[in-house]
Amino acid sequence: MEFKKTPHINAEKDEISDIVIMPGDPLRAKMIAETYLSNYKLVSQVRNIFAYTGYYKDRKITVMASGMGIPSMGIYSYELFKFWDVKTIIRVGSFGSYVSHLNVFDVLLVDKSYSDSSYAKIQNGFNGNLISGSSEVNDAIKKAALEANIPLQFGNVNTSDVFYRENEDYQKLVEEHKCLGVEMEAFALFHNAKVLGKQAAAVLTCSDSFITKEVTSSEEREKKLKDMIVVALESSLSL
Repeated sequence: MEFKKTPHINAEKDEISDIVIMPGDPLRAKMIAETYLSNYKLVSQVRNIFAYTGYYKDRKITVMASGMGIPSMGIYSYELFKFWDVKTIIRVGSFGSYVSHLNVFDVLLVDKSYSDSSYAKIQNGFNGNLISGSSEVNDAIKKAALEANIPLQFGNVNTSDVFYRENEDYQKLVEEHKCLGVEMEAFALFHNAKVLGKQAAAVLTCSDSFITKEVTSSEEREKKLKDMIVVALESSLSL
């Protein structure tokens, strides 16, 4: 099948690696490329959703933003998997903690994403609310964290369509679905990976706590996420 660029990504076929590190924020993608990659190049910038491809050590890596929310992640991850033949996407992002043992800047590897979103049902008729990340990628991330001496929590998250909820009963999500916190993209990423036979994982840094009410600034979230990024990059060396 002849390769064609999509309306959302204008990189050439060979300009995207088979593994993508995917923050939500385009400026975070820029920071990761500038800080951790060598010989990197901006390969796509449609709608200011930046994608950079370069090398982490000897591994060709693409770092590309997903934007915010399930629909945005749904578009970009699907196109990367389907049209650029990406094999693995690792989301690196932030989450809000529902539990007292996860504090600001703690790192969480997502086991399963629970969501009440209709994304998966509309996309291909999937009626479930709980989707797992890829065990092979999760194992590589756990190994990388251990070798780098970076503490890593492991558990479920709630992937929400809504940032500002008027009446959120997050304790119910903790009790019924074992959700340790909330974010907005992993469910779509995990679903697309399963639909297309690819691999996906999500490594998240706690940006705020529902328990202590501590909140990080946008600047801190952009720049002070080193542990999460290092774990994702190091794990890519074995994938």
